[in-house]
Amino acid sequence: MTAEAVIRHATEADFPALSRICLETANAGKDATALYSDPALPGLRFVIPYARFAPDFALALEQQGEVVGYAVAVPDTRAFEAVLNQQWWPMLQAQYRDYPASAPLDSKVLEAIFQPDAAADQLVSQWPAHLHINLLPPAQQGGWGRKLIEQLLALLREAGVPGVHLGVSLQNEQVCGFYQRLGFTPIVRSNAIYMGQLL
Repeated sequence: MTAEAVIRHATEADFPALSRICLETANAGKDATALYSDPALPGLRFVIPYARFAPDFALALEQQGEVVGYAVAVPDTRAFEAVLNQQWWPMLQAQYRDYPASAPLDSKVLEAIFQPDAAADQLVSQWPAHLHINLLPPAQQGGWGRKLIEQLLALLREAGVPGVHLGVSLQNEQVCGFYQRLGFTPIVRSNAIYMGQLL
């Protein structure tokens, strides 16, 4: 990636690109296009609600007019869950009420839509914020992932957030070293590897 790339706040106009990037990295960092019957599904869970309801913590990486990566966070996971339960999941429940799960990963997102889960108390007690980051392969060189996370952590610190956590897919464990170099430490291993950083 060239130096022409810039990090900026994401806007609603970026939502299609954010959704596409989420899809193309949703298989433990690899392209998941073949694993969803509706290409919008992963983005509706993992990026669009963040950019919509916490726009101050939604960053886009743009190169030559194209968004090639993003980092999103919410400063208060419990408050975010409450907003989703009131304003996001009901809309998607109506939209996907009769939608058949016909591709390998459809059911995971549909289950999240119809039976929203909550982050473990163990995570949010010390690390109340959480984040997601995804970059397309061409953007994964040049230190842009580090720059995105560092900028996001600075925004969270400025907002007075005491700690942030993230989850790493069990199939993508090799990226844990990247997060550890950024100051994250392992918290718990369950359905994913959860890591946290006090701010």
